[in-house]
Amino acid sequence: MTTDPGSSRPASVRPRLPADLDGCVAALALVHAHSGYPVDWPGRPAAWLTPAALLAGWVAELDGRVVGHAALCAAGEGDAAATLWSGLPDRPAPAVISRLYVSPAARGHGVGAALLDRAAGAARARGLHPVLDVVAADPAAAFYERRGWRSLGTAVQEWGPGRRVLLNCYAAPFPDRPAAG
Repeated sequence: MTTDPGSSRPASVRPRLPADLDGCVAALALVHAHSGYPVDWPGRPAAWLTPAALLAGWVAELDGRVVGHAALCAAGEGDAAATLWSGLPDRPAPAVISRLYVSPAARGHGVGAALLDRAAGAARARGLHPVLDVVAADPAAAFYERRGWRSLGTAVQEWGPGRRVLLNCYAAPFPDRPAAG
């Protein structure tokens, strides 16, 4: 649980329900306007939050409003971090944490860490190791590093004709090595 100084109630992280998608899209619009995530606004944002590989999703809620989101997806072709992870010897299969964001007003209060921890825990409960990638220019990379996530390296992806994007790829710390606070 986390708290927002403007609220006396703690934020909670819970499984995402279909009824949450409008709130998720509204929070995503705030994040996109403030921080440029996602880099390209999806034509169908609710569908973007529910990819075919989705294993589970969570929302962070504060005072009845969705203020954050995280998804856990099965690794697939084109998942840069999963590909790098799978190339290492003697590693459990990966699961990809994606669509992780927190509304600008709710940042700095542990909401992102709570969402990340919930998704990573769900991956581990499935016998999978959590991985993720982030656009190299995105300051979110520092958040993952503070949480103890280790760099797997970088990858270049084609995001359309003639458009190449550099991604930083990360793996969660092993459970016997606690994440930083």
